[in-house]
Order: sequence, then structure tokens, then C-alpha cells
Amino acid sequence: MKKSVITTIILAALAASQAVLAAPALPGLTAQAHELAALPGGGWLSIDKTALRLLDANGKERAHFNVRAKHLDTRPLGKNVLAVFVDANKEEAIPLLVDVQGGTLTAQAPFPAPAFGIESACLYRDAQQLDHLYLIAKDGQAEQWVMQGDQRQQVRKLALPPHSKHCRADDSAHQLLVSEESAGLWAYNADAEGVPGREAVLLKRPFGTLEKGAGALAVLPGGVAVLDAKGKQLHLVRRDGGKWSTVSATDTGFKGPEQLAASLGADSKLQLAVGGEDAGWQLRTPAWSGTAAAAGDGKAIVMARAQTEPVARQGDAADDPAIWRNAADATGARILGTNKKQGLLVYDLQGKQLQLLEVGRLNNVDVRQDVTVGGRKLDLAVATQRDENSVMLFAIDAQGKVSTAGSFATGLKNIYGMCLYRPADGGLEAFINDKDGTFLQYRVESDGKAMTGKLLRRFKVDTQPEGCVVDDRNDRLFLGEERRGVWTVSAKGDVPAKLSMIMPVGPQLVADVEGMGIYHGDKADYLVVSSQGDNSYLIMDAKAPYKVRGSFRVGYNLAAGIDGTSETDGLEVSSANFGGPYSKGMLVIQDGYKRLPDGPQNFKYVAWEDVAKALNLE
Repeated sequence: MKKSVITTIILAALAASQAVLAAPALPGLTAQAHELAALPGGGWLSIDKTALRLLDANGKERAHFNVRAKHLDTRPLGKNVLAVFVDANKEEAIPLLVDVQGGTLTAQAPFPAPAFGIESACLYRDAQQLDHLYLIAKDGQAEQWVMQGDQRQQVRKLALPPHSKHCRADDSAHQLLVSEESAGLWAYNADAEGVPGREAVLLKRPFGTLEKGAGALAVLPGGVAVLDAKGKQLHLVRRDGGKWSTVSATDTGFKGPEQLAASLGADSKLQLAVGGEDAGWQLRTPAWSGTAAAAGDGKAIVMARAQTEPVARQGDAADDPAIWRNAADATGARILGTNKKQGLLVYDLQGKQLQLLEVGRLNNVDVRQDVTVGGRKLDLAVATQRDENSVMLFAIDAQGKVSTAGSFATGLKNIYGMCLYRPADGGLEAFINDKDGTFLQYRVESDGKAMTGKLLRRFKVDTQPEGCVVDDRNDRLFLGEERRGVWTVSAKGDVPAKLSMIMPVGPQLVADVEGMGIYHGDKADYLVVSSQGDNSYLIMDAKAPYKVRGSFRVGYNLAAGIDGTSETDGLEVSSANFGGPYSKGMLVIQDGYKRLPDGPQNFKYVAWEDVAKALNLE
């Protein structure tokens, strides 16, 4: 029995060795390459000591570009191919348009050279179909850039592992894969507007199966191929259900391969070119059954038309906006925004900061105009003040200038969100919530000297709320319980608070549930909710049965130099005519990560007309 087992093992090892030896060498000039990239139709892009070359399937040169190059990566671009490489002398990345049929190479405008030597570089194509480039330094410094035509704009800076000699992006999974030479392979969120994070794909022993850390890699449908740092073993790793598992680990069988290039043949079988300048190149066809992640999730993408100047504090500072309409001049509107490390900000429609009221840690803010308080007609903004667990009031004059108008205590321990209600009698009421789920409903009153709040009603949800909005026309309060969903209840303070869940957290609304706004259209009213967990915005009818009309994200407006939005805390929407692109109304969104380039948080302005067009709204 023992002899039989040993014999079986030896025969299997011999078979594997013969399979390695039988792997075909790549023909012609490909054998001289130190990097390769597969092209449609079986051709190659090749980098050697003196040039980048366009080769046919037989390794015969069709065109070349004289350069000492490194770090080649490609993406399909219509009938052509976009390639990017790094000029090793200038340390700058250069895009190249490859006409596969015509057999030509055309250099495009280079990216600005970073302030570091480039150890690795790779492309990423996002859901908006914009092409990004990652540049990584030996010490882990990294930059992400985006390109469109001749535009080259820095998206952000980020920190990656030191000695990251190889990177590739999986566009369908929105992941940046980085080989840390001495540790292993990591997967990062490639989307700059997404939540930062990383996960281990394959680590060095004893934590994983890699002998000496990670080397070259190639993205596969639903997974990745990676060499160990010495090129001795080729690992195929599959990602399924958010978990990584090794499919196979085989000896490469020849000395010193340092690079990988993957392609799918006409029969959809995986082909891997394994090799390098000193090792030569071999073509492998390992069995692979992985499936790429579904392309996109069907959410529309719109672009902001403008953005505010960044707030004056770093970190999680900007929180919630409100909109004040100038009755005499549509373009003279004001956007109010809270800075929870400083106070209240006031902007114009171009995003210029006009005022800063340093009144402490304000969280949520809301505005109602032409309300009657203490016998006077006023335009008022109201905000929650977290230092004192109080409610602050601000008067807004006819020109949009904001001034403090008083405050009153609430008795809450952790005051958080709020929203306003203008009942039919023209007065003003405020819903204030606490992190413990408590809601207090106040009537705002004044004796001519000071403003106060008269408590009308108290109710509670089970867990932490924040965002809320009132539909004044229909006397309905909509409130978000961050981890559970959207509730509605009568806004009238003299009736019992019977809450009804209208949209639970799930595939369409991803926790946290945050900012909310009501759009009153000519034919329909819509509830807008920030789905913070997937950086999107849900549109529902604001009347029963609360039909979902669609979701959208805010993407890059490169022409205007405006990034997308993410991790949105607060938003506001209005159907008023603000002129220009906002003649059908506007949506103001707090942006949790300011990119293009990095900076403190700010607020983005979206034309409602763009949202309506993207989602086919009435």
C-alpha cells in the first residue's frame, strides 16, 4: 500500500513537471520583453530595454515607440486600446493610443511627474467609465489621477504598503490589488468616493501560503493570478461572496519569472503569459472557472454643477445643508451649511462662502420662510447645537444675511438631528432628536424679546436616528432610523405618533440612512434619501404607497473640476426656480470625501433637472 501511494505521488510530480516543460514559449520579439500586455486578436504590447513595441500574434513587430519604459497596463477603448506606461528616465506616466487594426502607436499628453520615484503603476476604469491611474512609490506614497481627453487631474493621495512593486485594478469589483513584496497581496477599495478599506487576498507564511511574499499579478474574471516574490509559484485565487480562496498553487518550473499577462482566448479559455527579460516567456492555459462581478448596479450617475468652498476644519466637519430662496432675485439664493467643529456657513449659488457664524458645534439645520412667530413674519433657520444640547435660531433678512436670533434648551443628553414644519396656521414647529431615538416636537414661540420652544409631543424609535424632513403640504414627517430604515408619521402635534415603516434598510437603501429632503413637483412629490452605505440617493414618491422611482450617484464633473459625493450625512432639495441650471430646482449634498484633489469636506450643488432626466421623473 505504501509503495503504491509513493509511486502515485512520484508519477503525479513527473506529470506536473512534464506539463510545465510542455508549456509553449512565446514567439519572436516577445521573448526579449521584460513586460507584456495581451491585445485583442492575439497580438501583444511589449516593453524591452529600448522601446515599447506593437507585435502581432507571431511576435513580429508592427510599430514601436522609442523609450526606456516600465509598468505597462492597458484597457480596451472602442476599437482601440489605451495603454499607459512609465518613462523610466523622466519618471512620468504616458498614455498611448494603440490602433490594433491600423498598427500604430500614438502618445497622448503625459501625467505630471510625481514628487517620488514610481515603483508601480496601474489603470482603473470606474463605473462612470473614466480612466484612473495609480502611481505608487517605494515607501508607500501613492497618488490617484483621472484622465479625460488631455485632462489629467489628481483625485487623491493615499498610503499603500512599502515595496509595492506590482499593482492591478479589478474594474468590475472596484478593487485595487497591490503586491507587498515582503508580506502578500492586498485588495483596496479602488473607488476614491467609497469607504476606505483593505482586505488580505494571499499572505506570506505562516499567515498564508506564499513562500516569500507577493510578486507580479494579473486580474482574472472573478479572481487574480499572482506569482510569489521569487517567481517560484503561480497562485490562482478566486473571490466569491466577498471571500478569497486559493484555487491552485503550482511551480512555475523555470528560473526567475517576474511578470504576468492574462488574456481570454477566442474559446474564453484563460491564457497566462509568464516570464520576464531574463527568464523568457511561456504561455500557460490553467483551468479557471471564475466569473467577473456584474458590471455596475444599474444606478444612474449625475454630475454636480457647482460646489462650495471647503469648510475651514479638517476631518468629519461639514454635515447638513439648507436652502433659502430670495423672493426678489432667483439667483440670490443662499445655501446654509453646518460645520460641526465650528458653526454655521452661508454660501451663494456659485459656492462662495459669504458668512461664518462661529456658534459652536452645529449638527443639522433647516429653513422655513414667511413663518409667523410672536406675531411677526420671519425667515428662520434652526439648528441643533451639540455643545449645549440646545436649539439655535437664526434670522435671515431680505438680502440673505444670517444673524443669530436666540436659542432654547431641550433637556436631551445627546442632541443630534432636526427638521422644521410649517403648519397650516403659518407658525413654526421643530422636530428634534437624540441619539437614543427620542424625538421632541416643539412649537417655536416669542414674547418679543426671546424665542422659546413649547413642547407639543414626544415619541421614540428603538435605535439612533438623525435625518428627517416634513412634507408641509401633507402634514407628514419622514424620519430615518439609521440602521433600520425610513418611517413616516403625522406631523401634527396634537395627534398620537403612530409610526409606519415605508422603506426598510436593504438592497435599495443601505445603512446608514441619513439626509432627507422633499421635492414638490408640478405633477408629483418626491422623497430623497441618502443611502450612505453605497453612496447613492434613493428617490421615492412622497405619498402612499411610496413607490421607489430609482437611485443615482453623483460622479465626477471633470470639466468643472468637481468630484463626486460619498458618505453623505445631510442633503436638501427644493423645487423653486433658482435660475440657470437650477430653474427646475436644486439638490444640495454634503460630501464626506472631498477629492480632485483632497481637501476638507464641502457641499455639492446638483440641478434637479439632471436628476429628473436620469431617472425619467415627471
